[in-house]
Amino acid sequence: MKTKPTNLESIDDHLWRRVRPVKAEDIASEVDQQLGDLCITSIYRDRVRTQRTRQYQLRASVKESSVDVLHTLLGIELKIGNRRLLCPDLATARYLSVFARLGCDVIAVPYDITQISVIADELEASWHRMVLLINHLTDGRSERLRSSVRRRLIAETRATIASLGAGSRFPEFNSPTRQRPKRG
Repeated sequence: MKTKPTNLESIDDHLWRRVRPVKAEDIASEVDQQLGDLCITSIYRDRVRTQRTRQYQLRASVKESSVDVLHTLLGIELKIGNRRLLCPDLATARYLSVFARLGCDVIAVPYDITQISVIADELEASWHRMVLLINHLTDGRSERLRSSVRRRLIAETRATIASLGAGSRFPEFNSPTRQRPKRG
């Protein structure tokens, strides 16, 4: 004689569900969402491209290379891989270093040198915030996933900056000049 148990519980609720693997694009979109208006592309679009700028041919390598700001006897230099670029001041070198890390080819540099320092601060803070978010969201995961997320975000940022453009080669001066009357 078989008795039927009356208090049967399903063990399906207690089994570990198969964990869906996290994709690099999901983490990259999460980083973008958390950065919001503090991302590099927003700063470039809202703070740099809205003012008078000049075009700068950075020609940074798309491949990841070391970027250093050097203080030499000749002044401030930006070292990108094996190339050295002479910079007029530290703020400009810091500004250019962010775009060199991204591998940008042509960028816009604010013509007003008093603005470069503030914008360089914001860009560097955004860069470090992005790197910290990548490290935080990929903590405990493979190094391959971390580098994939980093590459994806850098490529997206580089493409957005290229689409925003670098402006004209020389800044426009729209201030009218006073014309003297012709002597007759």
